[in-house]
Amino acid sequence: MREKRTFVQQEDVQTQVFDWGRLSWLSEPTVTAAERFSAGVVRLAPGKGHTRHNHAYSEEILYVIAGRGLQMVELESGKVEEEIGPGTLVHIPTAVYHSTVNTGSETMELIAIYAPFGPEAELRQLPGVKLEPPARQS
Repeated sequence: MREKRTFVQQEDVQTQVFDWGRLSWLSEPTVTAAERFSAGVVRLAPGKGHTRHNHAYSEEILYVIAGRGLQMVELESGKVEEEIGPGTLVHIPTAVYHSTVNTGSETMELIAIYAPFGPEAELRQLPGVKLEPPARQS
C-alpha cells in the first residue's frame, strides 16, 4: 500500500471530468491521512455549473479563487442566490440543496471541502464522468 501524502500537487491526483467542469481531490482517504474531511480544486467552464444537488451526510465549504458565478443555497428561510467571486466563502449545511454556475467568460476556480469526506467518491460513480489519471506518477 502506498504511503499517504502530506504534500500534494494537482499533478499527483486523479481528475474527475464532467461536461460542466473538472475536480481534482487533493485530500481524500486515497491520497492523505485526513480522517474527517476531503478537499479539492473545482474548475467550472464559462456558462457551466454544478446544478441543484445536495450531500445527504456532509456539509460543504466552497472558496472562490478565480472567476465569478451565481451560488444558490436553499436554506430553511428560503432559497438564496448571490453573485460570488474571488475571496468569497460559501458554507453549505448538511443535506441542503445548492448549485454553483460560472457566470463569467473565464474558468471559475474554487476550493471545495466536504466534512465528513464521501461525496468526492460518489462523484466518481456518476454517469458521464471521465477519470483522468494523475499527470505525475509517484
